[in-house]
Amino acid sequence: MAARTKFVEYVDQNADSFIERLAQAIRIQSISSDARRRQDVIAMGNWLNDQLVSLGVVTQLVNLGTHVMQGQTLPLPPAILGKLGEDKNKRTVLIYGHYDVQPALKSDGWNTDPFELVVDKEGGRLIGRGTTDDKGPILGWLNVIQAHKSLGLDMPVNLRFCFEGMEENGSEGLDECVIDEAKKGENGFFGGVDCVCISDNYWLNTRTPALTYGLRGIAYFSINITGPGQDLHSGLFGRMVHEPMTDLIKLMSRLVDNNGNILIPGVDEMVPPPTPEEIKLYKDMDYTTADVEEAAGGPIAISEDKVAVLMARMRSPSLSLHGIEGAFSAVGCKTVIPSKVGGKFSIRLVPPQTPENIIPLVNAYLESEFAKLNSKNKMTVEYLHGGKPWLADVKHWNFEAAKRAIETIYKKTPDYTREGGSIPVTLTFAEALGVNVLLLPMGRADDGAHSTNEKLDRSNFIEGTKVLGTYLYEVAATV
Repeated sequence: MAARTKFVEYVDQNADSFIERLAQAIRIQSISSDARRRQDVIAMGNWLNDQLVSLGVVTQLVNLGTHVMQGQTLPLPPAILGKLGEDKNKRTVLIYGHYDVQPALKSDGWNTDPFELVVDKEGGRLIGRGTTDDKGPILGWLNVIQAHKSLGLDMPVNLRFCFEGMEENGSEGLDECVIDEAKKGENGFFGGVDCVCISDNYWLNTRTPALTYGLRGIAYFSINITGPGQDLHSGLFGRMVHEPMTDLIKLMSRLVDNNGNILIPGVDEMVPPPTPEEIKLYKDMDYTTADVEEAAGGPIAISEDKVAVLMARMRSPSLSLHGIEGAFSAVGCKTVIPSKVGGKFSIRLVPPQTPENIIPLVNAYLESEFAKLNSKNKMTVEYLHGGKPWLADVKHWNFEAAKRAIETIYKKTPDYTREGGSIPVTLTFAEALGVNVLLLPMGRADDGAHSTNEKLDRSNFIEGTKVLGTYLYEVAATV
């Protein structure tokens, strides 16, 4: 216990220097979805690699090739593989994170420059793009290593790292990298890995730490309707021709009702009912419908039943309508009949659903519904992208170790959550390595990841660093 105590004390004593290192990372505008910032993403990867090497981590920058984006052929940012420790008597933990961020401009509504870390001492917030998603959590791991190196303490486990720079833009090349490395067995960076830990999500609220054991998958579609040879004047052609927009609105209205029920036959029915044990997990969570409405910014929760709301987010599929491509959306008035429109929607998937078994249901239903319109327009359904859902065993020693770490640092039992969103590489790790994968979030529900004024509470950064280090000690105790 002496080593743990020294580690915790070091984190408290060096909090300001940890925050300064976070400020350095935030200044690098590593926006992976903007071709103009590609060199910044690569620079962020190099900066992170230098930090790891300075702490004694053996690294390899993996060239993932190139891709075409915004009309340019661009180099993909490197994946960073790392290795610290080779003790055969210790557990080996693989850490994943991403060093790229979402776009951000002050004109979007930020109160401050998004790429200059603001330390709000009164509110206890660290404000800047990437603070919570995902530079803060990545640097939490660096804080842990630095503490042990500075104190002359042995790490309680062997560590392996996989950091990428394209998570916010599809993680191109990462699945292949992970699978190829896993195939190398003991000769690769992932040889001997016993479990995986990912810190790239958030607590369910602002009060109670969480452990996440499930993620929904996704299947994203576009309903494309074409008819006229060009856009038409509504005064000249209105009510004379079949209009693509009218057909599209009809079809999109038949996908989901206003209570969230999916109207495509077979989709909701594919999911088995929850077990009593699972329902108890939802009942025990520190969560209310008020939390939903606070996060949503309005009193719009579909149900007042806490369990029903949580199940809707975590263990049920959902269908959301996202937008219409080709439709007039600017200010002012334009009396045009669009010649072609595309309606975008996605279905969030839960086990046993996969894109492969959902796509035929979507295609068959939309073809049937379109036929009922007796329209002379043409319809195609386009599957754009997707990913499978993931579910882990919460009784595994990996989760037990994380639970004890949270109870030690926060003096609270964590909520066990399933996230409504998707992190596709989670399933890749689970399948390629055949080990338990844990999501151990650092940030809170109100951090505003992907939004304006993104923040990470100072206490979550510092106490979260303690949790990450204590988790490693608890993993070591499971041997």
